[in-house]
Formats: sequence, C-alpha cells, structure tokens
Amino acid sequence: MKRFTVITCLLAIISFTATAQIEEQFRQRGPQTTAAVAYDAVKKGNWIVGANIADIGFNFDSDFFTLNLNPRFGYFVSDNAALGAELQLGLDIYNGGETFRYGVTPFARYYFPEGAAPTHRWFGEALVGIGGSSEEDSEGDKVFSGVFGLRAGYAHFVASNVALEGILGYTQTSSDISVGNGSSGLNLAFGLQVYLPGRNQ
Repeated sequence: MKRFTVITCLLAIISFTATAQIEEQFRQRGPQTTAAVAYDAVKKGNWIVGANIADIGFNFDSDFFTLNLNPRFGYFVSDNAALGAELQLGLDIYNGGETFRYGVTPFARYYFPEGAAPTHRWFGEALVGIGGSSEEDSEGDKVFSGVFGLRAGYAHFVASNVALEGILGYTQTSSDISVGNGSSGLNLAFGLQVYLPGRNQ
C-alpha cells in the first residue's frame, strides 16, 4: 500500500510538472496581440497603407444594407506626421434602389508623443476633399461637393508593422446626399493599417 501511495504521488508530481510546461509553451506560442514597435512605425520616410470600415449593417424591417469603406495611403514627412489621401466609398442598397457614394480626401495625421507607449499611439487627423454620389432614379445623381472632417483615433500595434485603429470623427459635406463614413456628423470607424518602412530604413 505504501509503495502504491508513493508511485501515485510521483505520477501526480510528474503530471503536474508536464502540464505546467505544456501550458507555458502554449502561452509562448499563442497568437500575438501586441508588439512594442509604435515608435519605429511613425518615423520619417515610412509609409502607411490600410482602410477604415464603418456603418456596416442590414435592417431586416426595411431591407436596407449599408457599407462604407475608406482605403488610404500616406507618407511620413517627419516623425509622427503623415500626409496622404483617402478614398470615400459607400454603398446603400434598399428595396427599390441603391446609392453609391465616392470621393477623394487628402488628409494630414499627427501621432501625439504625449501618452505614447511602445504598443500604441493616439493621433489626430484632418481631411479636406471632394465627394459625390450616384442615386438610382434621382435628380440628385452625381452631385459633387466639398468634404471636410476632423478625427481622433487610437492605434494599437498587434504585429511589427500592423495596427488596429479606432477612430471617432466629424465629417461634413455640402451635398444633400451623404458622403464617406455615413451622414454629415459624428461617426465611428475601425481600421487596419500597415506601416511600411521607407527605403532608407
């Protein structure tokens, strides 16, 4: 009986040790959720490429589907400051028709050194451009208008050159048909941005 107890205890200790080692290996090999690269990503000469997605939805009562997508590219003219352009693309599909929105908005983005950390950065952004829309069977078809907006956002780096972003902003257009991330006014968007090193990096 004593031998059985000793063997059982030894097996329990070995099993516990093996389980702890396996858990530690799994923890080390688990999916990467953060990367300490925020300072390097926003250096002069780097590029930013990505897209924001907002207002994805479907209303079952009115059969109304909406999607807004804003692909973008930019160049860091100095540390923390990037200039670029964003495409404003939107689609509404509803019972009896559809509306397609489009535009081009150059932007200036600044990443604040205050509150910065190795894994994330806060930023502000301004954009000014033109936009229009094409509404099926409408006299307002292909109306061009000025577009401007101000945004604040948070970039969290999940890999060496990839960040997930959340952006809260105000976008306004003089067109009667909305342009960009929804109607003129406040909007919330989420994006995936890739930070590419410049040739001299």
